[in-house]
Amino acid sequence: MSYIIGSKCVSCIDGSCLKVCPVDCINGPVDIKGMGKELKTMTKDDIIGKQLYINPDVCIDCGACLPECPVDAIMPTEEWAIKDGELEYVHKNYEFYGQTYKPRKK
Repeated sequence: MSYIIGSKCVSCIDGSCLKVCPVDCINGPVDIKGMGKELKTMTKDDIIGKQLYINPDVCIDCGACLPECPVDAIMPTEEWAIKDGELEYVHKNYEFYGQTYKPRKK
């Protein structure tokens, strides 16, 4: 399981979550390993339609990012995101890292 950044981040990208992640698992909006560094050179127009993502292979589920997001775009699990109608963003998160989301079997 991994934390998921959902639709509320699109075109917002505050970046506060990047500063508190102890394992640097949050990336984007373009670079999959850049820890959001490209945001420093992007304008507000550049971020339209873009968002940040959480690497499911690196995230340690610590929750440090949750209280930092001013728009509540971060959800603690894929299941939580799906219940909130964010299945598309679960898939986008995994696809950003070249992976496919596979629901856990119950």
